[in-house]
Amino acid sequence: MIQKVIPAVSLKGTLSPPPDKSISQRAAIFSLLHEGNSVIKNYSPAQDPQSALDCVEALGAEIIRNSNSVSIKGVGRSGITAPEDDLDCGNSGTAMRLLAGVIAGSGKQVRMCGDSSLTSRTMSRIIEPLEEMGAYILARNSAYAPLMISRDEKLKPMDFELPIPSAQLKSCVLLAGLYGDSPTRVIETIPSRDHTERILQLKVEDVDGKKIISSSLEDEIPNQSYTVPGDFSAAAFWLVAGCIIPNSEIRLENTGLNPTRNALLGILQEMGADITIENERMEGAEPVGDIIVRASALKAINIPRNKIPNCIDELPILAVAMTFAEGISVISGAEELRHKETDRIMAMADMLNKAGVKFDEYEDGFEIYGDPNHIFGCADFNSYDDHRIAMASAVLSLKGKFVSQIKDAECASVSYPGFWEDLSAISK
Repeated sequence: MIQKVIPAVSLKGTLSPPPDKSISQRAAIFSLLHEGNSVIKNYSPAQDPQSALDCVEALGAEIIRNSNSVSIKGVGRSGITAPEDDLDCGNSGTAMRLLAGVIAGSGKQVRMCGDSSLTSRTMSRIIEPLEEMGAYILARNSAYAPLMISRDEKLKPMDFELPIPSAQLKSCVLLAGLYGDSPTRVIETIPSRDHTERILQLKVEDVDGKKIISSSLEDEIPNQSYTVPGDFSAAAFWLVAGCIIPNSEIRLENTGLNPTRNALLGILQEMGADITIENERMEGAEPVGDIIVRASALKAINIPRNKIPNCIDELPILAVAMTFAEGISVISGAEELRHKETDRIMAMADMLNKAGVKFDEYEDGFEIYGDPNHIFGCADFNSYDDHRIAMASAVLSLKGKFVSQIKDAECASVSYPGFWEDLSAISK
């Protein structure tokens, strides 16, 4: 699908960001591990969470899908059954990495697979600790799915210091640890998303500047009945669009405000963005609120490397904000972007180049020479089948003089099925 984007004079309206994918997938997986019925409202209809739901059903949960909720009857840690067929995770790295921990912990023999994109992403980071815990994992080229996971010997709880800030790696090890007689401890030196330990109510300690999260058989899996917040990563596109398009005011209702997810909020405010938050509250274990953004004059920023893990998914749209900020902005320490759905640093460079933006590309990021008065005519953008590149290109297109086009724009549905409709609804 080629999507045409008309330049905008202003953006005005109220939107509800789509349900958070990370929380939706965790809600499904944790409902499987909870013995009893959980009702999850506002479960994400996006492809990845639906793949996670299918996997949970294949592992033994009973699922009833309603129009605005999902009911999951979990079987508990000991009730998981190995499916006869492959456990197909689709494009969901979250489902594959978290469920690999569950399967390794359970001791079941399961073959996990995924689509061509997922099977091209390395799983070596989860294979190594799971094998240390006693799992046997047969992987293509020792690193890629399909993964055949089994365990004959007793689970070996371990202390594991994260080599990189990764919520998926952390969650994988902690979920395996839920089957151990004694605690498995994951040691985090740089914070990553904390949804798993929040929702499962795991023990968390701060020791000498490090965060230590523990899991074992003694941890009771809570009921997962709550409303999934709106995805902050999806809201990020409107936050930037609202800043850079003149005379704009956008209200984003029921948006997740998890402090390990919303670094972009503080970054934009530091750049001078006019952003306010109303109606702050808790939904289950997660903070939620309504965010209002208005057109703002932005200034350049050098993002500290320790903030990068907290805004890694928002860097494509942040590059668009930097394009229209006064001065030179710097993104560094973001090598992980090269190992996402596509090489996002390459894709971002192509996007900026097509819009005539002055920048320098590095192995781990960019320097972007921002100009509030930057003007470009139009462009034919390539999404590289990456949902975040497609949506960032759309926001950038709003600043063109003429109609721009985005190739393979349907990939936005991976995280935001209604993105193009919402863009049309608020464009003036």
